[in-house]
Amino acid sequence: MDTTHAAEAFGALSQENRLAVLRLLIEAGDGGMPAGDIARHFGAPQNTMSSNLAILARAGLVTSRRDGRSVIYAADYAGLRRLIAFMLQDCCKGLPEVCAPLLDAELAPAAALCRPTILSSEI
Repeated sequence: MDTTHAAEAFGALSQENRLAVLRLLIEAGDGGMPAGDIARHFGAPQNTMSSNLAILARAGLVTSRRDGRSVIYAADYAGLRRLIAFMLQDCCKGLPEVCAPLLDAELAPAAALCRPTILSSEI
């Protein structure tokens, strides 16, 4: 991930409702949630939620798929990994074993998602 894409992702997350939506989708797991259910969960108008989801999708933080008449949104774990890797790529002068405790302590539930990509050569 380059600086431009990271800035776009952080811009998408800088709005409190979009951050809450992303956290909800992370909780929902791989199955995701229909857009209408997300809007109802937050008591938001459908068009407002649609705009927020589009911003998160453009930032590479959520994915969408059609299921009949519904659009199902899910957290894009690969995009989240790229964003975390961007933040930690120069961590401790490139010594990933030093960053691993940081991931364990701060991202305990998500550490399994993050660590394999951060330590790989795909960054």
